[in-house]
Amino acid sequence: MDMQFGSEDLAFRDEVRQFIADNLPVDLKEKVQRGLHLGKEDYEFWQKKLNERGWFAPHWPVELGGVEWRPTQHYMFQNEQVEGYCPSVMPFGVRMVAPVIFTYGNDEQKQRFLPDILDSSVWWCQGYSEPGSGSDLASLQTKAVRDGDHYVVNGTKTWTTLAQHADWIFCLVRTSGEGKPQEGISFLLIDMKSPGIEITPIITIDGSHEVNSVFFTDVRVPVENLIGEENKGWTYAKFLLLFERSNSLTGGLKQQLHRLRSIAAQELTNGQALLDEPGFAARVADYEVQLRTYDALELRTLGKTEPGAEASYLKILGTDLQQLASELTLQAVGYYGNPFIRDALVLGYNEPSVGPDYAAPTAPQYFNYRKTAIYAGSNEIQRNILSKAVLGM
Repeated sequence: MDMQFGSEDLAFRDEVRQFIADNLPVDLKEKVQRGLHLGKEDYEFWQKKLNERGWFAPHWPVELGGVEWRPTQHYMFQNEQVEGYCPSVMPFGVRMVAPVIFTYGNDEQKQRFLPDILDSSVWWCQGYSEPGSGSDLASLQTKAVRDGDHYVVNGTKTWTTLAQHADWIFCLVRTSGEGKPQEGISFLLIDMKSPGIEITPIITIDGSHEVNSVFFTDVRVPVENLIGEENKGWTYAKFLLLFERSNSLTGGLKQQLHRLRSIAAQELTNGQALLDEPGFAARVADYEVQLRTYDALELRTLGKTEPGAEASYLKILGTDLQQLASELTLQAVGYYGNPFIRDALVLGYNEPSVGPDYAAPTAPQYFNYRKTAIYAGSNEIQRNILSKAVLGM
């Protein structure tokens, strides 16, 4: 299926391409293109550039800094950033907690938190998962006990992405043990510099420090940091997850396809390019067919202010494709994917490479992408959601 766009859409696409060409430094583009390590400063630089242009928070209400784009413009904007090898936008502030704040927060909270999210001067992380409470989020045990004009928070959050860089964390906490588990949860915003917070790194199988455990010991949080009503946090949490699950993956999936085809065209098997080997070519073709299905569905979804049940299907299909692409790429690289040299993933590494330059990030990406079927609610949970919302089961 070929996407057909009008002249206005094509003009907008050219505008985005020119913006990227004028503002993305060559070394930063190279890092993204080669799959090398990006630091906080890299993400922050690009987010500030987008904000200067008014394009950092396109899904926000216009009066708060958003834009009135058609669905096709949202689609093109996200795709052109990936095609241009721009750093991805960290979603925790702008894409996740911000919609909760401007939908359910009071005016004071909007004025206090949204400007700092918009200019990337404050970074956020997500305090949902706990030891023993992953996809079964309603079983969380981190408690917040009211003490005058503060809550006293005790408990543990885990798999907390980039907590080592975060200034604030949005947390689900238990404020009541009565009724159903979902009915006693509240949504708190917590300053990560508060006394009693300890961050412990978790080094993942790909060797990176991306996630952490966060421990709360008698952490005092002002009541004014409560979003909405006490014990109604489950409603806000589900709202936030719709945005997390519908985060665009099309551009990244297309980029993975381009990289896969390039590598498979260079790698040989029985004297011919791997890409021409019938069995492997069939698997690549199957990936591309599924990608086009995802592409069309995402285009239909992007323009919605609040995603619906289709966000669950996008999450399932998109993460399955991420894993498939990383698997095929690792297969294409073959034994050159075996060496693990962490420093080779940093721009400027000048030691002799083991195999082609494209080999170094292949295995780490494959291992890292095992997580995609689990975060934001496991894919099994997403199928349950679809069975209820769509099939009425």
